[in-house]
Amino acid sequence: MVDTQKINMVDLYGQYLDIKDEVQAGFEEVFQSCWFINGPAVKEFSKELGAYLSVSHVTPCGNGTDALQIALMALDLKPGDEIITTAFTFVATAEVIALLGLKPIFVDIDAKTFNIDVDKIEAAITPKTKCIIPVHLYGQSADMEKIMEIAERHNLAVVEDNAQAIGADYTFSNGKVCKTGAMGHIGCTSFYPSKNLGAYGDAGAVFSNDANLGEKIHVMANHGQREKYASDEIGVNSRLDSFQAVVLRAKLKKLDDYIAARQKAADFYDRAFANHPKIQVPYRAANSTHVFHQYTLIIDGDRDALKNELQEKGIPSMIYYPIPLHLQKAYQQYGYKMGDLPITEQLSKQVISLPMHTELGEDQLSYISETFLQCLV
Repeated sequence: MVDTQKINMVDLYGQYLDIKDEVQAGFEEVFQSCWFINGPAVKEFSKELGAYLSVSHVTPCGNGTDALQIALMALDLKPGDEIITTAFTFVATAEVIALLGLKPIFVDIDAKTFNIDVDKIEAAITPKTKCIIPVHLYGQSADMEKIMEIAERHNLAVVEDNAQAIGADYTFSNGKVCKTGAMGHIGCTSFYPSKNLGAYGDAGAVFSNDANLGEKIHVMANHGQREKYASDEIGVNSRLDSFQAVVLRAKLKKLDDYIAARQKAADFYDRAFANHPKIQVPYRAANSTHVFHQYTLIIDGDRDALKNELQEKGIPSMIYYPIPLHLQKAYQQYGYKMGDLPITEQLSKQVISLPMHTELGEDQLSYISETFLQCLV
C-alpha cells in the first residue's frame, strides 16, 4: 500500500539524507571561518561548476533571475533594444528584459520540445534586435546549433536560460557535445531548491567562455567594482553565500546520478503511458539528452478536472505554465494578443507535470501512473 502522504512533486528531504554528513561538516567549516559570503566554499564551487560545464568563467550570484539580469547588463544593451525569447517559460526570463528597459519579442514554440521554434526566429529579427534568449525548458536543450548559426549571421548575442536543464548534453551535427549553458555567449542558471542542482535557499550563477564577458559579468555582480570602493560601472549586489555553496558542492558531485534517477523515473512513466490515445509523453530530441526537471505530458481531456481528481487521490501535479507571458497583464504593453502564438497558447491548456525527483520508488511510480490513467477520461 502506497503512503500517499509521502508522494511529493519534489523530495528534498530524502535527497538531503544522502548528503547530510558532508553538508553538516561543510556548514561547520563556514561557522568556524565566519566567511559567510564569497568564502572558500564559493570559490571552490565556482571552479567545480566550471569544470563540469567546460566553461572558463563562472560567477555565482543570488538567484536565477539575477543571473539573467546580470547577463544582459554585461552586454551593454540600450533601452529599446529587442530581445527574442519564448512566452512559454517562467516570468523571470521576460521580467529582466522589461526591467532593463529592453523589449521582449516573443516567438512561438516547437510543439514537440516546448522550446523556442528556431524556424520562426529570423522573421522576428529587426534592426533593433540584439540578443536571443533560448530557454531549455523542462530539461531538454533548445536547438542550439541553429540558434547559434542565426546569431552569427545577424551579429546577435545568445544568452541561455539554463535554469531547468543543467547537466543536459547537446550534440552538434559535427559530433561535438556540449553541456547546456556552455554554448551561447553567456549561460545562466538557477539553484532554486527544486532544481536538479538545487541549493537550500536562493542561488544562481552566470557563466561564459568569453574572457571579456566573464570579467564584465563578475564586475556587474559586485556593484560594478573591479577594486573595492571603486565602481567603474553601474552594477548590482548579487552574491552566493557560503552555506549554499556547501550544499551545491555536495550535490554537484552527484548531479549525473540525480539525472540518471530522473531519467529512470521518466522511462517508467513513458512505458506506463505508451500508445495511450489521449496522452503525449515527453518528446526526446535526437540531439539532446533530457534531464527531466519536469515530466510534462500533453493530454487530450479536461486538464484542470484531472488535476483536481489527482489531488483528491494524494497525487500532486503542476501546470507549467497556464498563462503564456505574452497574454499576462504585465506584458500587454508590448501589443500581443490571443492568437499571436497559437502553439504556445494551445499547449498552455494541455500540459500537466507529474511528480519527478530522485527519490521516486517504483511503488510510487506505479500508483501515480495507474491513478493517472484511471482519472483521465
